[in-house]
Formats: sequence, structure tokens, C-alpha cells
Amino acid sequence: MSESETERRETTTSEQTTTAHSSLKWLSGFVSLFGAWVFASAFVYPGLSLANYWNNIIIGLAIFLVAGYNYYRMTNGYTVSVGSSAFVALMGLWMILVPFVLTGVGTAFWSDVVSGAIVAVGAGYNAYAGSSTEAGAATGA
Repeated sequence: MSESETERRETTTSEQTTTAHSSLKWLSGFVSLFGAWVFASAFVYPGLSLANYWNNIIIGLAIFLVAGYNYYRMTNGYTVSVGSSAFVALMGLWMILVPFVLTGVGTAFWSDVVSGAIVAVGAGYNAYAGSSTEAGAATGA
């Protein structure tokens, strides 16, 4: 194999990694914004039970901060934190389940379920893609 062909393959691999990293970064930012919405929804829907009100505040703020941390990490050149992405995905699953216990069917119910599904899928994909990126990383050998 000629040297120029090797350089071309390395450049292509580097561009693919950069594109994937950028996609994961923006996905983390998007998930973080949904956390902000879950937080804000506690104030938007006045008929929430006290338990659902505090659930939306605590879980929404946690999603916003942890997904925002992942976005910040990737903005500064680090890889996605698989652990924090998995934690956010679990919080998204929690947001899907909790309305069935704490809320009657209505706008707030569907807001929590849909937001939870988007967070769970987005953060779950971030964790999956981040783990495959880390597994494929160079070992320095």
C-alpha cells in the first residue's frame, strides 16, 4: 500500500470520527434542552400534584445538568461520558413511567411521557455510540 493511500484512509477515518463526535455533542445539547423543558413544565402546568411538581423540578434539572455536562465535555474535545449518558437515559425512562402513577391523563401527562421518551432514546443512543467509540479507540500499541 502506498503512503498516500494510507494517509487518505487515516484522514477519512479522522473525518468520520469528527462527524460522529459532533453529532453526539449536538444530541447531548438537544437532550439537555428537553431536561430544561421538563423543569419548566412544572411551572407551565398548574394542575400538577405536589409529587409530580417536585419530580419534574428535580429530574428536569438533573437531566439538564448531566446532559449539559456531556455537551460541555465534548465541546472541549473529550469523548462522550457513557456513564452520564446512561444515567440520563434512565432518568428519561423514569419520566415515561412516573406520569402513570402521579398524574391523570392530560397535557402534563403526555408532555412528561413524550419528553421522557425523547430523553431516553437520545441519551441511550449517546451512551451506545460513546461506548462503541471508546471500544474502537486506539490503544497506543
